[in-house]
Amino acid sequence: MRKILVTGAAGFIGFHLCKRLLDRGDKVLGIDNLNDYYDVNLKKDRLKQIEGMKNFKFIKMDIVDRKSISSLFSEESFDVAVNLAAQAGVRYSLVNPYAYIESNINGFLNILEGCRHNKVKHLVFASSSSVYGANTNMPFSVHHNVDHPVSLYAATKKANELMAHTYASLYNIPCTGLRFFTVYGPWGRPDMALFLFTSAIVEGKTIDVFNYGKMKRDFTYIDDIIEGVIRVMDKIPEPNPRWGGDNPDSATSYAPYKLYNIGNNNPVELMKFIEVLEACLGRKAEKNLLPIQPGDVPATYADVDDLIKDVGFKPSTPIEEGIRKFVDWYIGYY
Repeated sequence: MRKILVTGAAGFIGFHLCKRLLDRGDKVLGIDNLNDYYDVNLKKDRLKQIEGMKNFKFIKMDIVDRKSISSLFSEESFDVAVNLAAQAGVRYSLVNPYAYIESNINGFLNILEGCRHNKVKHLVFASSSSVYGANTNMPFSVHHNVDHPVSLYAATKKANELMAHTYASLYNIPCTGLRFFTVYGPWGRPDMALFLFTSAIVEGKTIDVFNYGKMKRDFTYIDDIIEGVIRVMDKIPEPNPRWGGDNPDSATSYAPYKLYNIGNNNPVELMKFIEVLEACLGRKAEKNLLPIQPGDVPATYADVDDLIKDVGFKPSTPIEEGIRKFVDWYIGYY
């Protein structure tokens, strides 16, 4: 039985990952600071789904708390650490930039140091499709250069990739970064489009539709994200013998380091996404069409060839199925 640390365990992806790991027999210790970036009750209700499960332990803890994180790593001896704790959201990074540096940079450093000093066999960490920033060459590949972020959130996620590579290189810590593409599904985040749209339509309120609905996103269903995370967790990265400094590949390294996209490989226009939601809810949305917001990118599209090649998995849940499952959960929950 492996012992796995999951940070951000009360979060959308963290909760689902903990449940899946427990279902397959792993021992899981979850931490979360339960902050009020969005409804704390939703986070607590997620935890209620798993707190009674065998081999699960939850501790309220902030990854920014260096002393507590250091003690946790030394006392618990984790086999694998999965860092999903972060200050999320592109738009909020325009409002409260300091929260992103504290959690996503300082907090991640504490996780890296914990892994370094306690011989963790594999660190898996959440990056984001937002790192592609101003890139327009589609589909986005982990082998593309991503040096032009357009939000501080994206910059912190790119920094996480660089920090992890440094620790893989200096201390031989196997590190795998996962660039998630617009995750949605039951128990999702209230600050994301599907949740916002659903609650507004149900309540008869107008929805804000940015970029006049022409935005394209590689919407990826939560179960596909979790399957990808699980498979990658079980594949410890090794140095790439073909890597060379003359033509460096950003997705691999001479160190035990690897990056993957986890996306549906099928971008959908926002207006189409809304149409599917309207069909599931059986009512039309009142739309307020607006220009694109600062920090947003017009389109995302994941190249998942490396994921298929290395772990034999490709996300495939169609939005019609995924949105239906979200709507069923939402109506049942609220």
